[in-house]
Amino acid sequence: MFARSTTILGNPQNLEAWRAYVRDTVMPAVLQMDGCVGLSMLCDRDSGVAITTTAWADAKARRTSADKVLALRAREAEILGGVPEVNEWEIAVLHRLHATTEEACARVSWGRGDTAAMDRLAHAFPLTVLREIDELPGFCSMSVLVNREDGRAAISVTYANCTEMERARQQGMAMRERFTEQTGIEITETATFDVALVQMRVSEMV
Repeated sequence: MFARSTTILGNPQNLEAWRAYVRDTVMPAVLQMDGCVGLSMLCDRDSGVAITTTAWADAKARRTSADKVLALRAREAEILGGVPEVNEWEIAVLHRLHATTEEACARVSWGRGDTAAMDRLAHAFPLTVLREIDELPGFCSMSVLVNREDGRAAISVTYANCTEMERARQQGMAMRERFTEQTGIEITETATFDVALVQMRVSEMV
């Protein structure tokens, strides 16, 4: 499976209009495109950062859709008043324990490593993390996205609400430290978001 993410730093006051546009216009359009298997939205209501991620059955479907989503992306940027940053990924791990709730929050970590680290990352999660992550307070789901060409990774863990996410902070940090030691991935940034929308038809991948 593959993914494309669009990140826009916009006006926080425009996030609700952005959410409505993606929900009512973008999502129905992309879900009808060949090979699209889902869409998710994250936002930070304080900073105005908005992330829309689409999931695709294969690299060809993602590539074929690129031109078709240009106008939709441009309208997202116009609504938010920001410039879109587009990244392409491979979905290395996708694990769901519970459905996402309306109050769901996510902690996203971005990292870098070499090609070997990308391979170790995909193998390390099933062996070391998945056995523990289901026990985190309020855990709902986790995804690991990688770009093997430039050694980037994005790890998103979703919780039922922000209170549970905060309760899981210490356990999550300890797990992240062990993970970075085992894979050689350097975590470069971590941020928390509200989960604005999730509509995924992707099978579990571990």
